[in-house]
Amino acid sequence: MQSQKDSAILTAIVLAGGQSSRMGRDKALIPINGTPMLSLICNIAKQCSDRLTVVTPWPEKYRPLLPSDCELIQEIPTVGETEPHGPLIGFSQGLAHLEKKRSLQTDWVLLLACDLPRLRLEVLQNWIGELGNVPQEAIALLPKHPKGWEPLCGFYRTRCLPELIDFINQGGRSFQQWLASQTVRELPLSDPQMLFNCNTPTDLLSVDS
Repeated sequence: MQSQKDSAILTAIVLAGGQSSRMGRDKALIPINGTPMLSLICNIAKQCSDRLTVVTPWPEKYRPLLPSDCELIQEIPTVGETEPHGPLIGFSQGLAHLEKKRSLQTDWVLLLACDLPRLRLEVLQNWIGELGNVPQEAIALLPKHPKGWEPLCGFYRTRCLPELIDFINQGGRSFQQWLASQTVRELPLSDPQMLFNCNTPTDLLSVDS
């Protein structure tokens, strides 16, 4: 369990809202070593956080895959849209829901995508140990890949919510664009394969399953 447990509660938010169009079937349900990918991510997240939340447009579909104490938050379309629109929206709705319920008793939340089949518990646990060293001006602690920040495998300060909502209300939908306007600190990453996103049938062939 994370080192700040006695003084604060770390909530993990897992996003399961993608359409899986490139995969051709629901990625969250694809078994990795016999375990549905969403269950795999949630099991890891549960081991390094105190509370687990899944944000998805389809809570009924995923409920059987999740621990009984996992909270499901239904992602809903924003005003003027007919369907949920991307991970930035899912994250903002999950964070807003937790804040409204006063479930946030920490400066940080762990945000994860549901399609990270090579996610490693020990790396997340080591990263949690870095949270106390992050400068106050930084709103996120994230790993980097060649195309920029990896927004769906890292940590965000809960106080980022007002600015995030402002960005969305102005039409913003890109995590990278939002993060470009923020102060972010980089996480050490010795094995970039941990950030591997399983998006296509070809990607799936490279994962032991």
